[in-house]
Amino acid sequence: MTAVCKPLVVVPVFNHGATLRQVVAQALEVHPHVLVVDDGSTDGGADNLAGLACEIVRHSANRGKGAAILSAAAFAREQGMTHIITLDADGQHDPADIPRFLPQIHAEPTAIVVGARDFSGPNIPGSSRFGRKFSRFWLRVQTGCDVSDVQSGFRAYPVQVLQQLTLGEAGYAFEVEVLVKAAWAGFPLRDIDISVYYPEPDKRVSHFDKLRDNVRISLLNTRLTTRSMLPVPHRKFAVDGEGRVSVIHPLRSLRLLLADNATPRELALSGMLGMALGTLPLIGLHSISILFSAGYLRLNRICALAVSQLCMPPLVPALCIEAGYFMRHGRFLTEISMETLGHQVLQRLGDYILGSVVMAPVLALLVAGPLYGLACLVRRSLKSGVGHE
Repeated sequence: MTAVCKPLVVVPVFNHGATLRQVVAQALEVHPHVLVVDDGSTDGGADNLAGLACEIVRHSANRGKGAAILSAAAFAREQGMTHIITLDADGQHDPADIPRFLPQIHAEPTAIVVGARDFSGPNIPGSSRFGRKFSRFWLRVQTGCDVSDVQSGFRAYPVQVLQQLTLGEAGYAFEVEVLVKAAWAGFPLRDIDISVYYPEPDKRVSHFDKLRDNVRISLLNTRLTTRSMLPVPHRKFAVDGEGRVSVIHPLRSLRLLLADNATPRELALSGMLGMALGTLPLIGLHSISILFSAGYLRLNRICALAVSQLCMPPLVPALCIEAGYFMRHGRFLTEISMETLGHQVLQRLGDYILGSVVMAPVLALLVAGPLYGLACLVRRSLKSGVGHE
């Protein structure tokens, strides 16, 4: 990214002619470069911008908000702009908040900056409050990143970031997809506080179709969550290639993860999580619980899942059973027979559960130290250009 940031303010519009001119006029008061993307409007709203020093790009038919943002990014690139700052045409966003984005995009030119709306004011729809919490939760599961207002359309996008991402959503779901895929690609996600205005319910004009758009967003979240749980690294902006990680080649796997911007501390904590959950008797649910927990805690899913493979039967379950048996009887189980493992299966399951509660943190700590030390050694070898396994 170039060191000099040149933002273009973008107002995507579809049939918001009643508020468009005021939004654009106010934007021009605080920023000299404003683009309106008329996404196939039929109300003639963009025709009311005469006399305002803004640029206009028109779509012959309605293609969706995501398509409008990508058209704006293409225009910005042609004009030598580095960022686009998008705000809605319905008057919900205050153009006076545009300068709030500038320090952040200068500080982190590759970050997508999202305006977090102040929901303490009047007329805030209950659906918006719920949607905000819902989307925030799933973004954290899918990426490990925490953005307080995933649904806000007041944002700053680096043009080069939009160029790098493969985006398939053209409508409102675009605003979810772009954050998830940007985070996967290694770009920072940031948020800043902004104001918001919601008119009374009978005066609102929204083109968000509650059935159609919610179904699309739900399907998108399903796809993104499924992809996030696959133990395959995402392609990063500065790193080419993907690879699978397994405990069969630990040094090779560590080199891959460290080259993928993981840190020794993160890998150690991830290994602890994988070992702890892998030790527990979550029969049939180990992988899903590890992937879900690692995503929510912002740890490395791939490392956690790889380490959990050490818990495969028979060694770790046997240790847990022995520990549980000892806690209950004061001695170890030494008789391995149809009686102790067959007829007494419920007792052994109880031993397994009890023992795993003790062994999970013990084994997690035993894994953490060597994994951290090994990761530090591998990171040093990467920095020195030596990476032999």
